[in-house]
Amino acid sequence: MSKPTVKCPTCQKNQQWDSSNPFRPFCSERCKLVDLGAWANEEYQIPESKSASNYSSAEDEEQIDRDIPPTMH
Repeated sequence: MSKPTVKCPTCQKNQQWDSSNPFRPFCSERCKLVDLGAWANEEYQIPESKSASNYSSAEDEEQIDRDIPPTMH
């Protein structure tokens, strides 16, 4: 049974997915460090969900407070 082949996320070079490569999923330490540097420079960003951005300002929080009906006692 042959081992699966994957592309390095940095250089796109095909390689076997093998436990002998300590840099998986990258093909080398260089590609791993290039990717780490891109994260450190904020070149990659996880998009903010719209629901989270609705709570980002005090004005939005006041609107939400007005939309919640008072609790009956």
